[in-house]
Amino acid sequence: MKGWFILLLFSVFLLAGCGNSSEDAQTEMGENELKKVNFVLDWTPNTNHTGIYVAAAEGYFAEEGLEVEIMMPGETGADQLIASGKADFGVSVQEAITQARVQDVPIVSIAAIIQHNTSGFASPVSKNIHTPKDFEDHTYGGFGAPVEKSVIDSLMKNDHADINKVSILNIGDTDFFTAVKRDVDFSWIYYGWTGVEAELRGEELNMIYLTDYSKKLDYYTPVIATNEKMIHKNADIVQAFMKAVSKGYTFAIEQPEKAANILLAAAPDLDEELVKASQFWLAERYQDDAAKWGEQDLSVWENYADWMLEYNLLDKPLDAEEAFTNQFLPNGGNK
Repeated sequence: MKGWFILLLFSVFLLAGCGNSSEDAQTEMGENELKKVNFVLDWTPNTNHTGIYVAAAEGYFAEEGLEVEIMMPGETGADQLIASGKADFGVSVQEAITQARVQDVPIVSIAAIIQHNTSGFASPVSKNIHTPKDFEDHTYGGFGAPVEKSVIDSLMKNDHADINKVSILNIGDTDFFTAVKRDVDFSWIYYGWTGVEAELRGEELNMIYLTDYSKKLDYYTPVIATNEKMIHKNADIVQAFMKAVSKGYTFAIEQPEKAANILLAAAPDLDEELVKASQFWLAERYQDDAAKWGEQDLSVWENYADWMLEYNLLDKPLDAEEAFTNQFLPNGGNK
């Protein structure tokens, strides 16, 4: 849900020539040395990122001749770092890349971490919010992005409900469980983390998933992204990186408990019970019904961009074919 500071991306892109994270260094590397690249997370380490940590811990990156530094995004944000070339790779979301591409920012999605959108609007059962119609006369806690109101409006229109009867409060980074007890009635969460945490806490939630109300809202979130310069000048590095990452996520799918332990070893401050429960929940959803992990479909990009245009969230249509590629997945093909 982070990654909507897109208005900053273009200015950062203009500064990209001031420094590259890996390209210049690569020309001086010996044939047998590991090539150093970096990967920026979108948020603190969690089970969306497990495949990256597995690839590092199991030696998959080293097998491909890479040494990967995993970075935190800081105040700049992952999307800005990826687009500018300050980070070679990182975690983004389709909604952010869609807006960025329309603004001519050269960020490209190269794999879907989770095949379907697992996010939705969550509320404690005591709030009696069962359908989008029930949003009326309640308070939504969000993070201040225009898309939030549009998504709520889209779902409410299906229920012939009025978004003007919803109060919207920006809660920033306030913890979901604190917010719904103190300030708001419902909020937008990823079930694979916050929903699983609610189960462990014994706190029952009502979930209204976006995908239950609109196929156009079944977009890729999160994704792995790079920038056009990496693709054009270092395609071999991108190919090697994605081969290792694909192995990492396949490991997480097939061995979720071992994968959870690898993540916990890298980020020991995480709650062990939550990580393991979340890892098992996501193991079935990373690839889901796709032919292989990471695969993206053109129609998903087109459908979501059409929805964004409908709600005036884009200045112009998206060239969806340029926003993503499957070519760097093992046996990926052109798209």
